[in-house]
Amino acid sequence: MQFEPKTKNYKENVEDSFKLQKFMDFIGAKLMKVEPGFCEIHLPFNENLTQQNGYLHAGIISTLADNAAGYAAFSLMEEEASVLAVEFKLNLISPGIGEKLIARANVLKSGRTLTICRADVFTVKDGVEKLCAASQATLIQVKKV
Repeated sequence: MQFEPKTKNYKENVEDSFKLQKFMDFIGAKLMKVEPGFCEIHLPFNENLTQQNGYLHAGIISTLADNAAGYAAFSLMEEEASVLAVEFKLNLISPGIGEKLIARANVLKSGRTLTICRADVFTVKDGVEKLCAASQATLIQVKKV
């Protein structure tokens, strides 16, 4: 779908907000691409982020899905807005193992207050992407006061 951002500074707003997330910096996540209604985040494999079987922890996978969806939604919000998750569901499809994770999110419906997004998280191993998780999220536009 084609979406029209409400502000010409949408990309800078997303980048600035992403830089404020200390947890994303802590885990090594990088904002790779932002377009109106779309966001892509990469995370290199890090053994310190694994669970007992050596797979990237579900909490890390869900964090990437949540952030990608949030910033896809945020790219369509008003200049003086902030974004928060209201709800999301995550299906873990295959183990988080490989060289990196890629989260890609698309806006499905952008409303006045609520936005619905889909986020897919892929593992990359030997240059091949494999679907790891699928999520649907509801985000809310919060007006800054």
